[in-house]
Amino acid sequence: MSAVTFSEIFKTRMPGVILVSFCSLIILRLGDWEPVQHLGLGALTVAIVLGMVLGNTLFPKVATHCAAGVDYSRSTLLRLGVILYGFRITFLQIAAVGWSGALMDVLMITLTFCLTLLIGIRWLKMDRDTVILIGAGSSICGAAAVLATEPVVKSHAHKVSVAVATVVVFGTLSMFLYPVIYPYLGFSDTAYGLYVGSTVHEVAQVVAAAKAVSDQAASNAVIEKMLRVMMLSPFLVTLSLILGRKGTDQGGGVAHGKTMIPWFAVWFVVVSGFNTLNWLPHPVLKLIIQADTFFLTMAMFALGLRTSIGAIQQAGFKPLLLAGTIFLFLTVGGYWVNRWMGA
Repeated sequence: MSAVTFSEIFKTRMPGVILVSFCSLIILRLGDWEPVQHLGLGALTVAIVLGMVLGNTLFPKVATHCAAGVDYSRSTLLRLGVILYGFRITFLQIAAVGWSGALMDVLMITLTFCLTLLIGIRWLKMDRDTVILIGAGSSICGAAAVLATEPVVKSHAHKVSVAVATVVVFGTLSMFLYPVIYPYLGFSDTAYGLYVGSTVHEVAQVVAAAKAVSDQAASNAVIEKMLRVMMLSPFLVTLSLILGRKGTDQGGGVAHGKTMIPWFAVWFVVVSGFNTLNWLPHPVLKLIIQADTFFLTMAMFALGLRTSIGAIQQAGFKPLLLAGTIFLFLTVGGYWVNRWMGA
């Protein structure tokens, strides 16, 4: 029975995975093309742009057959790509970020989430669930945080879709904006990486925004982002306890759900620790890094394919206004918090 189930899942996902893989191979070649490099566009940036173009034009015609594989690429393969990114990093680099990096993440998460609640509930008079979901996605790790928070608040599906749409839009915008403003920030590559990791929404967007500047910036950005992602678990526990005290859900039960641990962030640390031992031969390590780049490109392209302009329009004005305001805080306020913390 399990073999049949696996076979069915394999057949369902395979068309989408093949589509994403084929396009990603082309994108990787485009990323090496001199005119593209001259514009400062890496393969990950090209992947999401091309994905968004095709996602809102040609992809809907084949979405019935390819959607499962595309969703698998943007979720599971993204997490695999982040785990394998640990082979580019050692504990010495993580130690270099240190407690100041962790404290910066705690401060940014707290300020961002509290500001989202204040603006969304008190000023814009939005419903609580949508505001909490947007706040979680903006302050921690984008769509993944929204989906992880949904079992805690027990919200309706359309509210989850709205929250995901808003954080994807502004996270994607930051991915393009940050490399453009980098020369005017007065940050070193190391400090820029910390700034990106502590303020950009999605893990893949962090990689793209930082790698467009340098590999050093990308390494620091991923470390800082992983520290931020690992704070998802205590965030959900705290939120569950607060909501449990304040009320019950519509079915009469306590308004909290299962706590979701971001295991891919834990495995990222484990892989980084293994890489610190320097046991792998250089050719093997190089092959793993190439595979990791391919998986991340697939994830970015798949994310672009599933970014629907129609879903963004349906989100309405208030959610976009809230997410846009928080995006400005992350960009401008996050800059000054990083300055204040000594980045």
